[in-house]
Amino acid sequence: MSDPFSGLSFKVGVAENKNSTYRNKMEDVHTYIANFAERVDWGYFAIFDGHAGKDTARWCGNNLHQLLEKEINSHETTSAPLMGKHDLRESLNQAFSKADDSIEKEGSGSSGCTAAVAVLRWETDPSIDQSSTPQVEKHSSYEFVPQSYHRRVLYTSNVGDSRIVLCRRGTPYRLSYDHKATDVNEINRIREQGGLIMKNRVNGVLAVTRSLGDSYMKDLVIGKPFTTQTTITDEDEFMIIACDGVWDVISDSKACQFVVDQFAEQLDVQTVAKRLCQLAMDLSTTDNVTVMVVKFESGVFGETKPVTN
Repeated sequence: MSDPFSGLSFKVGVAENKNSTYRNKMEDVHTYIANFAERVDWGYFAIFDGHAGKDTARWCGNNLHQLLEKEINSHETTSAPLMGKHDLRESLNQAFSKADDSIEKEGSGSSGCTAAVAVLRWETDPSIDQSSTPQVEKHSSYEFVPQSYHRRVLYTSNVGDSRIVLCRRGTPYRLSYDHKATDVNEINRIREQGGLIMKNRVNGVLAVTRSLGDSYMKDLVIGKPFTTQTTITDEDEFMIIACDGVWDVISDSKACQFVVDQFAEQLDVQTVAKRLCQLAMDLSTTDNVTVMVVKFESGVFGETKPVTN
């Protein structure tokens, strides 16, 4: 069986469990796309955790990446890496906003979902003069080989309490923000808009303070995401994206160390994702569980050599 990630500088593993002991249905949806936006070695990764039904999560799984691709193409028309002039965080903001509008118009907004989205792409560093840097030959292992003026950048965007954690040299770095009704900043924002926090829920209903969908509470539970931009180097090992069913019972540091230990056993990324999912089950999480592990191939930075005439 062929490797779907052959030639790419990343590999993806996904595992999920409905958790039938506590949940009657699975409301999580995940999506990942290799060569995202028809650009070589770009990746799109997302998890949507639904509540009050699966409709919004399913809609996002099917459509959010298309909205984001349109935003990207409105700034760049070629298949080459962007020139570093356009910040993808703005595109993510626009995609989330348009998703909220479309969900309401199409009638899927009675349910809602959290969203944790990441895009990995190559960019050209505008501070480096391309004409004065030597070109490198394409190595057979990778479809895209970075020149000295390229950089690999990870953009993230989230609403709600699904979480994105980057592991760099064994240390976890959270790239998302938990939008919960227990967060002081979110509590103040809700109150300023005339809402109430009762029993750690917005108006006594929702435990998250930001989401996509939930049209009936859109004046309080907004879809404006928290976004980040991170340059990925050979020190970055992997990223974990998971719903709150994982983070309710596993800390960022424990999840990161667990995955490090699994990779040390030479396990493939799919097996590692399954084991992390099972760990959440073993620790008695009471929610649906979805785990995505994205492993970065550091070799893409080193397997190049100057072109000789």
